Amino acid sequence: MNAHPALRTLWHLLRADFLERVRRYSFLVTLVATVGLGYLVGAGKLQLWIGSVRGVYNSAWIATTMTLVVNTFLSLAGFYVVKNAVERDRQTGVGQILATTRLSKPLYTLGKMLSNFAVLGSMLAVLFVGSIVVQLFVGEDRHIDLVQTALPFLLLALPMLAFVAALAVLFETLPGLRGGFGNVVWFFVWVSLIPVGIQIGGLLDPLGINLVNQNLEGAASAAFGPAKRGFTLGGIDRSGQEIQILRWDGLDWSAEMVAFRLFWVLVAVGVALLAAVFFDRFDPARGWLKARKAKPRPAGANGIQDAPEPVFVPLPTVHLTPLAAASRRFRFVDVLRAELRLLLNGRRWWWWAGVAGFFIASLTAPLEGVQKFVLPLAWMWPMLLWSSLGAREIRHDTTALLFSAARPLGRQLPATWLAGVALAILTGGGAAIRFVATGHWGSLGAWVVGALFIPAFALALGLWSGSSKLFEVLYLVLWYIGPMNQVPAMDYTGATAAGLANGMPLVFLGVTGLLLAAAVAGRRRQLAG
Repeated sequence: MNAHPALRTLWHLLRADFLERVRRYSFLVTLVATVGLGYLVGAGKLQLWIGSVRGVYNSAWIATTMTLVVNTFLSLAGFYVVKNAVERDRQTGVGQILATTRLSKPLYTLGKMLSNFAVLGSMLAVLFVGSIVVQLFVGEDRHIDLVQTALPFLLLALPMLAFVAALAVLFETLPGLRGGFGNVVWFFVWVSLIPVGIQIGGLLDPLGINLVNQNLEGAASAAFGPAKRGFTLGGIDRSGQEIQILRWDGLDWSAEMVAFRLFWVLVAVGVALLAAVFFDRFDPARGWLKARKAKPRPAGANGIQDAPEPVFVPLPTVHLTPLAAASRRFRFVDVLRAELRLLLNGRRWWWWAGVAGFFIASLTAPLEGVQKFVLPLAWMWPMLLWSSLGAREIRHDTTALLFSAARPLGRQLPATWLAGVALAILTGGGAAIRFVATGHWGSLGAWVVGALFIPAFALALGLWSGSSKLFEVLYLVLWYIGPMNQVPAMDYTGATAAGLANGMPLVFLGVTGLLLAAAVAGRRRQLAG
């Protein structure tokens, strides 16, 4: 029997999209990073703890740890890997071809969701095999239980990845979330999922953290007595502490627990079908953002619109005069001004109001608040502008025009970077004035390094990746872990006293130099190509 036509269409759409994306460097990089996390689990650098209790490295414990790592890391990075399926069809013209077929909008969005899920699921399959390798490598318990190895991947990881795959399609069909702003929104949605899942659990726990936590808490209390223990997933040095080893044989899956996990699969399907409601079928006139409609011409007597009369305009006589020598001379300030205008072009009043608000807050808020919150937030505000550095020419297909100018490496590239530095000064200038006024010269030095570092970071990543997405993702992570969570090793703004005391501004100054060298190498590669 032949399959239903809709199923055949769905299969071919899924297969073609999957094969195209697994050939990309972004897929390979994410896969390598995911395998690296698996190695960290095997090496004991990433561990699952309930207070001071950890489990024997058997099939259940390793698979559950791997699954929670997947649900936290791959749900974030994987979203950015697969969030380009619809946009790629739009840019390549494939979408316009598909729009002429009988392919329905729900079938299209469902097919894209399934292809996203297949990409993420292939990474999960690699980690499934990796968990068996890790168990044999660690050697605490070499008995392989395939059921206990497979269940966490099937019931904990797959529903979460299905949900992420569907959300990526929904974000691409909503006009306001297609670009960089959607990348920022997902980061904060992802951050909120973790505490909500831990505190509430049940149907509001897509990552399955609360489910595992409750089960492990009960097992630890039964083995070592009731105690107040905390759930930890990460790299924590327990040397010198008393560690208790628990023999844990996996989650006791009840019908209710399985239903909670399958609920997120149904949610994923529902989100994919909801995306079809907002999907414009590659026709801007049918989008949710109303486009201006051209006024129809008045119809003639027979009801048919008359063709406009041709108008012949005589060509004027043009006399060309050579430019003066001063006009032909290169002026770096003009190039810098043009680059800055490109960055700030189209900014609405509310964007400038945000800049003014951060400036006033920097001058009036307590100094500690300026260091820890106001300045990091002020330098988050223009993130989507910085992300265009280095990738703007590829996005708008102006590389041939740009590289035809004289000395694009020695003239245009420094101007691009300095325009980004000027943007950092514009948005964070209030904090610099405050540091000067209060005599906090260490904070001022960190501010200068931060203003140099951020645009260099954006420029290097944009030139090498050809996209703004890589900078948006990595900068969000760096910003959240460093200044906002007070981790000195990743503090590029001088928000932490420990970072200033340990000389982190000098470290980031050195990193800035390396990034600029990488940007020069990336531009040389473009010119050679």
